[in-house]
Amino acid sequence: MADQLNPMVLPAYGGRALTPAIDRLAEHGAVFDAAYCNSPLCAPSRAAFMTGRLPSRTGGYDNAAPFDSDVPTFAHLMRMRGYRTTLAGKMHFAGPDQLHGFEERLTTDIYPADFGWTPDWARPERRPSWYHNMSSVADAGTCVRTNQLDFDEEVAFTAERAIYDAARGADGRPFCLVASLTHPHDPFAVPRRFFDLYSDADAGLPRLGLGDVALDPHSARLRHVSNMDVEPVSAAQVTTARRAYLGAVSFVDEIVGRLTRALEETGLADDTVVILTSDHGEMLGERGLWYKMSFFEGSARVPLIVHAPRHMAARRVASAVSLVDLAPTLAGFAADGAEPEGLEDVDGRSLLPHLSGGQGHDEAIGEYLAEGAIAPMVMIRRGDAKFVHSPVDPDQLDDLGADPDERRNLAAEPAHAAAVSALRTEIAGRWDLAALDAAVRASQRRRRLVAEALTEGADPKWDHQPIRNASRSYIRRYADLDDLEARARFPRVRAANADTA
Repeated sequence: MADQLNPMVLPAYGGRALTPAIDRLAEHGAVFDAAYCNSPLCAPSRAAFMTGRLPSRTGGYDNAAPFDSDVPTFAHLMRMRGYRTTLAGKMHFAGPDQLHGFEERLTTDIYPADFGWTPDWARPERRPSWYHNMSSVADAGTCVRTNQLDFDEEVAFTAERAIYDAARGADGRPFCLVASLTHPHDPFAVPRRFFDLYSDADAGLPRLGLGDVALDPHSARLRHVSNMDVEPVSAAQVTTARRAYLGAVSFVDEIVGRLTRALEETGLADDTVVILTSDHGEMLGERGLWYKMSFFEGSARVPLIVHAPRHMAARRVASAVSLVDLAPTLAGFAADGAEPEGLEDVDGRSLLPHLSGGQGHDEAIGEYLAEGAIAPMVMIRRGDAKFVHSPVDPDQLDDLGADPDERRNLAAEPAHAAAVSALRTEIAGRWDLAALDAAVRASQRRRRLVAEALTEGADPKWDHQPIRNASRSYIRRYADLDDLEARARFPRVRAANADTA
């Protein structure tokens, strides 16, 4: 799982990023051409990915909202099927539960687990200091080190070692490993060797600049909340940021290559399903917007590639799907054809019919309940139509087949009045938006109070502390030296005594 990876930059989706490892997965895998996140923000998207449930169902509304520990995740379901479940990297779990079904978590998270990033819909004019600003674009370019490089290199190392441990260990269980990176998320800063893979011409400028299309109210709020109106950026800065972003995508690809190579070297590749996706996209300056937080294609679309060539043919899937579909899909893989238990009340639907060439669903549902909004926003994508509705804003209806850049809002046109009316009726049946609005605001008030209270006196730390038993690492006296060395070597040159006893 990457973070903020816009699929349209990948060659598998017609882009020009240099991603040979991802290209190989796409060449021999199933490529979903219309995959969406369910909420275009890190934590709520990841909670949806984990649970198969929309944010309104779990309470995972924003980047400081926890979802309850009693909500089953695919990690719980796979453990019930005998899988060893491991997380390396970012998942942005807010609150004290930092596992949500994973048996082991190999790294800490890059983002805080507390309630400090709680939005305040009651004060939309206020721009908290922790919101995005334009420094990521203004200061884009090359670097030697960043927090993000430190983090992702740790994720890559621990995930790679987990694969080797699965091959040389005596556990015997199948494994589910989530390796979750923070790149190519802003700030857009990469080492020179990745930046120099591209020219300014490769990066270019957005197809639609600010002013090329009318600014809708939500986009205006996003520009305010991210300080875009106060901190204008030049065309040169935009190009540099887009170039650094492409470099960060190549950095992600290098890590994907390390992990897939580890599977091949250990003989696990043929029996491992590899899924590549992201939590949301990145606007990259299109329409004058950066980052995510909207249902425009650049923000809400995600790459989704499923690679298991021994078990399924390579294909492209045109149907609209979303991240909530991955929990029932993974549970289906683990159940090995049987009907998986624990999925009676999820919003997602298995992708196994799509992967087998059958007739799968064609629908993606989205919710946005976080910063930049002042009321719930919901999205329905079905066929070529995408409809976005919020009680406080004009509706947005796009025909993505005829208008992939979403230049023309059809919602107010008389020819589409019946379609809009039907979609509004469907939304009224799916959601009680007034009740959801009240629930989000009440949650924000509670969390802001708790966050403020916990700054007084001793401050509890919910951030995950990785635990590693050093007494069982490398060379120790709990076993014979030759046995230790034999157990750690792959491929084996002889059987360890402990394995033959």
